[in-house]
Amino acid sequence: MNVDVTPLPGIGVRKDFEVAAGRRIGVVTHRDGHIELIVSYPDDPDAIAASLPLTNEEAAALANLLGAPQLVARLREEHRDLPGISTRQLPIADGSPFDGRTLGETGMRTRTKASIVAVMRAGQIHPSPGPDFTFTAGDLLVVVGTSEGLDAAGKILTHG
Repeated sequence: MNVDVTPLPGIGVRKDFEVAAGRRIGVVTHRDGHIELIVSYPDDPDAIAASLPLTNEEAAALANLLGAPQLVARLREEHRDLPGISTRQLPIADGSPFDGRTLGETGMRTRTKASIVAVMRAGQIHPSPGPDFTFTAGDLLVVVGTSEGLDAAGKILTHG
């Protein structure tokens, strides 16, 4: 899929792509840091039908909503022929005992035999985090393991 990048002199940068329905969807990042989600009219890709301003936190949440399922789907496809292996998204929720603590402190692999293969944070994917990676509330962890291991991992992240 091609993403078009269009400089908008005095404004910022527009990044968008065409969806199957013929509209263009994208983001305008303003020079002052403001972010807008935009959708074009079907008959005029340059005319904006809808514009939604987003805070940085909202943009990060949207990126996590869109990015994590794609990553998990790709991992599921790769593990399709490996019986007993599953992939799940697990959040670091507000109040989690691991908010502000490192992956190593969870003892996840030792305690559950499940592996944290990526962390989605603020729209960024952090693949293969090491034991010194510090979790933050709002992180979405991509975890691979058995169903039992994934259930145990969820309990650890919630209750310690």
